[in-house]
Amino acid sequence: MENKKHFVIDFDSTFTQVEALDVLGEISLANNPRKKEKLQELKDLTDLAMGGKLAFRESLERRLEILEANISAIPELVENLKNKVSVSFVRNEEFFKEYKDNIYIISNGFKEVIVPIVKELGVKEDNVYANTFVFDSDGNITGFDQDNVLSSNNGKVELLKKMGLKGDVYVIGDGYNDYEIKAAGLANKFYAFTENVERDDVLDKADHITPSLDEFLYLHKMNKAISYPKNRIKVLLLENVHADAVAIMKNEGYNVTTISGALDEDELAEKIKDVSVLGIRSKTNLTAKVLENANRLIAVGAFCIGTNQIDLEACLKKGVAVFNAPFSNTRSVVELAIGEIILLMRNLPDRIAEMHNGEWNKSAKGSYEIRGKKLGIVGYGNIGSQLSVVAEAIGFDVYYYDLVEKLALGNATKCNSLQELFEQVDIVTLHVDGRKENKNMIGDKEFGWMKEGTIFLNLARGQVVDVDALRKHMESGKITGAGVDVFPKEPKTNQEEFESTLRGLPNVILTPHIGGSTEEAQENIGNFVPGKIINYINTGGTTNSVNFPNLQLPTLENAHRLIHIHHNKPGIIAHINKILAAHDINIVGQYLKTNETIGYVITDIDKEYDADVIKELKGIQGTIKFRVLY
Repeated sequence: MENKKHFVIDFDSTFTQVEALDVLGEISLANNPRKKEKLQELKDLTDLAMGGKLAFRESLERRLEILEANISAIPELVENLKNKVSVSFVRNEEFFKEYKDNIYIISNGFKEVIVPIVKELGVKEDNVYANTFVFDSDGNITGFDQDNVLSSNNGKVELLKKMGLKGDVYVIGDGYNDYEIKAAGLANKFYAFTENVERDDVLDKADHITPSLDEFLYLHKMNKAISYPKNRIKVLLLENVHADAVAIMKNEGYNVTTISGALDEDELAEKIKDVSVLGIRSKTNLTAKVLENANRLIAVGAFCIGTNQIDLEACLKKGVAVFNAPFSNTRSVVELAIGEIILLMRNLPDRIAEMHNGEWNKSAKGSYEIRGKKLGIVGYGNIGSQLSVVAEAIGFDVYYYDLVEKLALGNATKCNSLQELFEQVDIVTLHVDGRKENKNMIGDKEFGWMKEGTIFLNLARGQVVDVDALRKHMESGKITGAGVDVFPKEPKTNQEEFESTLRGLPNVILTPHIGGSTEEAQENIGNFVPGKIINYINTGGTTNSVNFPNLQLPTLENAHRLIHIHHNKPGIIAHINKILAAHDINIVGQYLKTNETIGYVITDIDKEYDADVIKELKGIQGTIKFRVLY
């Protein structure tokens, strides 16, 4: 007879994303002038108790004193917490239904709050063990039932002793008192649940760290809502990508790690070894050397417009799809360009600096309106073309140059060369990409073509301008103002000093690569890029990939999807189909697209397959990557 399994699950910060008493504090202290201070005290007491650094009973008593709560707040608290159930718990509702007789919620929280929430996922009320409140005649919470074993120190251990569960016992929780159950010999294993909170003291004690319920179910080969182990997809997000991106990927079930700064080549080569998805911005370089260690890498997200920091060809040869956000911060860059042009035309950088130094220099000399001035845009892509429209609307005459034939918007005038553009405009602004052919595209010769008194902006890529040449022509007076947001060499973190030959020049605006750094842009990027990566992982679709053949695929229904990435050579698709036919497998849909380097074949089949099929498909000569979607 199979040994019976029991699952002991904590409530606060495990079953729910938050601590219930912290949320109760938000309600009960809403009008308290010391609300912020009291809530922090509450959180600190919780962390001390959960980390095993403060006796639980003392923590509980002190927290209830701080709360000053009434019974009338409980319904609002329950409704609030129903929306805060951990995402992976909601996703795996079937687990709670299937094992309802063997799932126990054991919490140092309060039954009045817990029962209405866990019952919605099918947990039996009789299997909920928690404290209960004590109220006075006015309904004020004055304490807790001190006879309840869970109100005492080491209460969970004492309760488990009384329960005497027969069989295997597995504990899932985020607190030190959850670990104590295992330490007392009352559980087979303790799983530190980190979907919502990570406590170092607890992680050190865990038999296994489980970033979601999916991970636990996967390890135990149990019913899962997800059809493949998404929790095994490790995501590394660098450079402070927006919190929305982190949340989206965690909600999808991925195991997400974030690092605030950029990593150099050696650091990234070490970190990337077990990473499935990498997210970077502009300061981290993904090189061929790094990719040599990236044997599990599926996709890369550039949380920005440019991708010149990524070796796209090396990614392609490795079978790694790259996605960026080509439109998400366009408006932000355009607005910065307009703002800087106005400031520079009025010579405001110097006037502002003088005022801060106590100097009053009221003068119209060298200060001009923008109306009727000629704006020259180099690069008429997403940003350049939108800038064209906005600039014309506020009075500029717009001229542009692009290597590719682009339709003029509004009344913009197309120029046939950089020289033709530079010789007639008053302001030059660059909006080109960072491809190697563009390195130092604006140097001494090009500055020489510009009119005396030109205003110059580079909000594109640092390497496209020879900054020594820019300084020379500013010192000569040829360029009378400059706005530069990007530099050939940029600090990796906010702690590093910024060094540039452009520092100290008059009428110059230097900004730390923040053209797209608005709350709106980062939020847009944080939502756009993860969506493309998740779609690629879930369906194989490569729409908007910057290096893969673009394929938009239908949702997979009642089939298995075989994804085959290979070197672009004749006969691969015929070989795939021959293998499937030999195993009597019918193809219900097939999609193929190639570029110069790789071929990308998606095959949907309508029946089960055995390991030999997968082995043979992986063994086709020229195969780069192969995976299966269910």
